[in-house]
Amino acid sequence: MSLLTEDAKGVYIIAVTPFTPEGEVDWASVDRMVDFYEEKGVSGMTILGQLGEAPKLTSEESRAIAKRVLDRVGNRMPIVVGVSAPGLAPMRELADSVMDMGAAGVMVAPPWTTKTDDQAYSFYVSVGEALGKTPWVLQDYPLTTNVTIAPKVIDRIIRDVPTCVMLKHEDWPGLNKISALRASSDKGETRRISILCGNGGLFLPEEMGRGADGAMTGFCFPEMMVGVVEHYGKGEVERAHDLFDAYLPLARYEQQQGLGLAVRKYVLAKRGVIASATLRKPGGSLGKLDIADVERLLARQAKRLQEIGA
Repeated sequence: MSLLTEDAKGVYIIAVTPFTPEGEVDWASVDRMVDFYEEKGVSGMTILGQLGEAPKLTSEESRAIAKRVLDRVGNRMPIVVGVSAPGLAPMRELADSVMDMGAAGVMVAPPWTTKTDDQAYSFYVSVGEALGKTPWVLQDYPLTTNVTIAPKVIDRIIRDVPTCVMLKHEDWPGLNKISALRASSDKGETRRISILCGNGGLFLPEEMGRGADGAMTGFCFPEMMVGVVEHYGKGEVERAHDLFDAYLPLARYEQQQGLGLAVRKYVLAKRGVIASATLRKPGGSLGKLDIADVERLLARQAKRLQEIGA
């Protein structure tokens, strides 16, 4: 497998982790999920992220899932593995393991104890030292980590840590952050690294307009994000927005804190991708009224797609 580089673009889908109703890893659904994402045209996959319920997995399960996905994919697409951990030693241990299996790179979020610019910079310098030659993704998700990393700090990390090849941008609001980072690289002040955006694709058209290279997030219809990125790449901006608009109500509903993953898994199960919508405990589930909302959104989405000929 080739390594992740600064030129990465497209949609790197954040994969769910399928579980049986009893809470065990559903290996058959892992295989179907990988095949499904590949069929929908994603450029790569990111596994063991927060919405992959990574904190609920044992270290053995994490390695086993990585191996299963990497064996299933072979050399057909790059796989990024989330290795965030409270300390550098377990992070490095998992990173070394998955890279030996054939991963393209790893993703690291800052610890919640990071409070200042200098602490953020120092942490990621330490990440670069700990990971050696392994390329890695800086996950910038203040809404979850409670760590805000200013553009000037990201620029500093990019300049000083050459193995940082991608930013997973999930600041909200964050469009001006993308513009600032691109302005720095356009002026030659920093390297131009890949910027893939999160937040369920909720701002994807605008992010592409600001210079993002694609998405690294989850949504129960990955084909929407693939289509938006492809249309932008062809200069078909209005078509990209038309497609996005057709899916927006469901994407908005799926972004509810505490409920969104249950919505995503419900729809993926309904689409036959995974056998069960189960979240491993502690985790919520949809009630009857929630399901009624989702079904109505799906019906209206199908109608809108028909109207735009998609």
